[in-house]
Amino acid sequence: MLKEITFSVFFLQFIEKSLYFASYSFFVTIRNGTSKKMKKQGTRYMEKKQKIILGATSALTIVILILSLFFVIRSSTKKEPIIPEKKITEKAKEPTDDKQQLVTQAKNLAQSYDYDQAIALLEKDSKNGSTETQQLLQTLKKEKEQLIDWSDPTQISHVFFHSLIVDPQKAFHSQQAQGYKDYMVTVEEFNRSIEQLYQNDFVLVNLNDLIQKDEQGNLSFNGLALPEGKKPLVLSQDDVSYYEYMDNSGFPSRLVVSNNNEIKNVYKEKDKEEIGDFDMVPLIDAFVKKHPDFSYRGAKGTLALTGYNGVLGYRTSKSQYGDNEKTKKEIKEAKKVAEQLKKDGWSFASHTWGHLNMTQASLEDVKKDNELWQQEVAPILGKTNILIYPFGADISDWQPYSAENQKFAYLKSQGFDIFCNVDASTPAWGQLGTDFYRNARINIDGIRFQSDLDGKNPILDPFINVHDVYDKEARESA
Repeated sequence: MLKEITFSVFFLQFIEKSLYFASYSFFVTIRNGTSKKMKKQGTRYMEKKQKIILGATSALTIVILILSLFFVIRSSTKKEPIIPEKKITEKAKEPTDDKQQLVTQAKNLAQSYDYDQAIALLEKDSKNGSTETQQLLQTLKKEKEQLIDWSDPTQISHVFFHSLIVDPQKAFHSQQAQGYKDYMVTVEEFNRSIEQLYQNDFVLVNLNDLIQKDEQGNLSFNGLALPEGKKPLVLSQDDVSYYEYMDNSGFPSRLVVSNNNEIKNVYKEKDKEEIGDFDMVPLIDAFVKKHPDFSYRGAKGTLALTGYNGVLGYRTSKSQYGDNEKTKKEIKEAKKVAEQLKKDGWSFASHTWGHLNMTQASLEDVKKDNELWQQEVAPILGKTNILIYPFGADISDWQPYSAENQKFAYLKSQGFDIFCNVDASTPAWGQLGTDFYRNARINIDGIRFQSDLDGKNPILDPFINVHDVYDKEARESA
């Protein structure tokens, strides 16, 4: 467009100069008396003719000016071809972006200890790889060679919590105050505990990643490999049902899926509801997001649920709340939460339907209770092969399970492979049979805190420093 405008202006100037030169030459010719006719008619005739010629010249100049202006306007409105700068830029950046994305993805996999996938990813692109990808590939291979195998099923530690106290003043001044002091910890104590577990080089693992079952149903121990100094840790939480008796006592009321597909808690304060990180699930999610090396291949923890008050804060039990539209709506909402939890690296365990003491219960009671759990809880959470005993009450002593144990035989027929009791006498305990894996848990709660502070049982020392974790102000002001 600029060229066309320049040409039009140049053309106009050329015409104007030509006309000016022609009129000026004609004027000079007349003035010099080259026309005999003009000489005869005298000065009056010459002046009249000159006026006519100058008038014609001016008119022609105006016409040329209008035509030139027309071409200029036309040129300015003509559409120029659009140069696809964006596409060119994208094509130029694609190779760099792809390589950088590959490197980032491989680093993220290695950071969560999935060296096999990280190496496979880089090797797949090794022929076209940059110097950076080649160097990273060699680094990861060396790191993998130096990993330490955890292949002993007796050496996997397991700690657990109950629901977290959001408002200690409410919880420690309620009718259940002593129970809350004994079996619960505050959000502040939990956050301090998790930070110390991370600083002490523990790494979260899922129970089902530790074992595998062959086609005949026989179990073997997979174990895992971690960098030197890192230690595997199973994390679980009991009673993630948010029982009715806990209402208005300073605890969260349920789990929800946020607009960003993140699991959050609802905390009720009088008539107001607040959504945030008030219990173990969202707090661990946030911590692992910040510290991905705290999780082995995305593992989070295991949630142990009963069913008599529903699950995850939703009143889903048809036997307790009726088979009605309200219950069906609660079931639908609970399923959404359960599905998101599984996507985020959480797993589920049966904690029996009615929080049953499995040591004392008869075989008939065990069967009735499990039938209710399978009817009301399993359809929401999905099938699970993990049983976490309420009260830590096992169906046997330290001796391995056998087919003669009727409770065990029944539970095996219901699909359970992993059984978790409670043992605060040793930092880790496990037992592997051909058809079961037992794993003992250590409670992190007020009882363990007080036992440590009194110098009676320092079992938590390998995990946390109780003196630093203990929320003295909240507990002793109650």
